[in-house]
Amino acid sequence: MHHFARRSAAVVMAFAGTALLFTAACSNDDNDSNSSGTTTHAGMTETTGAMATQTTGTMAPGTTSPGETSPGNPAASETKIATQNGQEIAVSGHILTKYTDMGGVQSPLGEPTGASVQGPNGGSCQEFAGGAICWSEQTDAHVVWGDIRTAWENNGGVNGKLGYPTSDEKDNPTGKESDFTGGTITWNSADRQTTVTTK
Repeated sequence: MHHFARRSAAVVMAFAGTALLFTAACSNDDNDSNSSGTTTHAGMTETTGAMATQTTGTMAPGTTSPGETSPGNPAASETKIATQNGQEIAVSGHILTKYTDMGGVQSPLGEPTGASVQGPNGGSCQEFAGGAICWSEQTDAHVVWGDIRTAWENNGGVNGKLGYPTSDEKDNPTGKESDFTGGTITWNSADRQTTVTTK
C-alpha cells in the first residue's frame, strides 16, 4: 500500500472555459510502493478525523449527474458527504461509483472539497482532499493525484492537450505513470520529477 502525505495547495483548474479556484489538500501518493516508513516533506500535514456519509438514495429514473447523460447509466445515484468544515457535498453518478470503489472518505482521496463541475465533451470532474476524479463517456472515471496531478493541471487539466485521464495511476519500472487521451505523465521515484509526453 502506498504511503500518503497530504499538503495544502491552492489549485486552479479550468473546466469548460470557466476558471474555478479550489483550495485542496493534495495527496502525494507518488511514493515507491516498495518503500517502508513515512515520507515527510516540508510544508505537508497529515489530516485525520471522522467524516459522516449520508446517502440520499437513487435519483429519479432517467436523471443523471451533470455531464453524465449516457443511456442506461448504471450509476444514477447520489451521496452527500458531511465534511469536517460543516458542508454537505454531493458525489454522484460515475464519479460516485469510482469514489466508492476507491474506498470513499476512508481512502487517500478523503472528503470532497467541492461539487462536481462539467468538463469538455459532456464529461465532469470533482475535487477531493487527496486528488480528483474525472469522467467522460469515452474514458470512464479515473483518479489523478499527487505530482502527476500537479503536472496535469499545469498543462491545462481536462482542457489542455492531455485531456481526460484514461487510466488510474499505475506502477512502471521507474516509478508511476498515468495515461490521458492526449499523452502520458510519468513520475520518477529516484528524483521525484514528472515527465509529460503528449501524442
